[in-house]
Amino acid sequence: MNIHSSIRRLSLLQVLEPSGGGSGRHFLDLCRAMQHRGHSVTAVYSPVRAEATFVSELESIGLDNVIPLAMRRAPGPWDITAWWNLRKIATNRGPFDLIHGHSSKAGALTRLRLPGKHVPVLYTPHAFRTMDPTLGSKGRFVYGGIEQLLGKWLTDRLICVSRDEYNHAVSIGIPEDRLSIVVNGVNAPPISQRGAVRMRYEIPQDALLFGFVGRMTRQKAPERLIEAFVQVAKELPQAHLLMIGIGELAPAIADMIRKAGLENRVRLDSSVPGVTAIDAFDVVVMPSRYEAMSYVMLEAAAAGKPLLLADVGGARTVLEPGKNGYLVPNTDDPRELAAAMRRFADPRLLASFSAEARRRKDDYTLTGMADATEQIYFDLLGYPAPAPLEKPDNVRLRNAAEDRTGNATAFPVRA
Repeated sequence: MNIHSSIRRLSLLQVLEPSGGGSGRHFLDLCRAMQHRGHSVTAVYSPVRAEATFVSELESIGLDNVIPLAMRRAPGPWDITAWWNLRKIATNRGPFDLIHGHSSKAGALTRLRLPGKHVPVLYTPHAFRTMDPTLGSKGRFVYGGIEQLLGKWLTDRLICVSRDEYNHAVSIGIPEDRLSIVVNGVNAPPISQRGAVRMRYEIPQDALLFGFVGRMTRQKAPERLIEAFVQVAKELPQAHLLMIGIGELAPAIADMIRKAGLENRVRLDSSVPGVTAIDAFDVVVMPSRYEAMSYVMLEAAAAGKPLLLADVGGARTVLEPGKNGYLVPNTDDPRELAAAMRRFADPRLLASFSAEARRRKDDYTLTGMADATEQIYFDLLGYPAPAPLEKPDNVRLRNAAEDRTGNATAFPVRA
């Protein structure tokens, strides 16, 4: 157990609406970490958009309670029902020492409360809606006003996942004394899959492989990468692109690939986990329009891969321009992204960036994220926190996460 015998077991209510992407990953990792550290964890998730793999993993952790509660992404009258049912869960399954909401919908529902005994409430946005540069002035006013109201008056601690998100929170009026920064943590992605993944997609072993992992959504901007690759494909015949992900833009991206005649150079798939595919990449590319602190960035950094990132939230946390990769402007104009891709064709430059990336690969660990979050929990309750020692539960946590990422699994080569 990862807490001193003099400190009582914490009872935690963790609530999440979306199950995909980084917020889902963080939720699973945090619930697992707190349960393994001896705390009681009740996890509430929404089945409306839940991915089957997320639900399966959440139920396999061994939490005290896993409760589905319908929450919708869009605001509407159904939020009243969701809020009321969440209050009933807090009453009937409690009492809880802390309530922790993740992402905007769960964050709002957990922070709106009735008068009575106060239970400290934490909120992790996983990227404020107002960080989206394409959001209009009306949307910025509405969403920013809601975040300011809730953050200023109804939040005991707001946990930002990067310095960029912290600065944004301050800019929309959330008091600094309510804010903390805890960078997401990851385990090193599985290695020794480079050859198998390349063979699976019929990519030459000596190809210069650019890789993308993420949801096919407007936020992740996969079309920017296709447009840039079209510009460099003829100049760099050794260059290939592998895109791992699903989402509403996937058909449009596949159509862009066909129209460019690049079906033999660009692969789009989701059958291999992105965390495994990273080992096959020479350069990890993320052209996102906005982020708070992307798990893909962290996984790529933990894999020791050079990075090519749009200058969005979290990018400068893992990337030092000119050392382990390049930052490009956050724009729909693909020319600077294409120019940066051309530079990686220099073998000496790629080798230098790869060596520096490997040197930095142990900077962001899952155990560190769990330690920092647990410290915040104890601080809010006024308890002394345990020393962050290497304990058996931390080892178990890492092993469980490694099993989840498939560290020992080789993916079959397609005939």
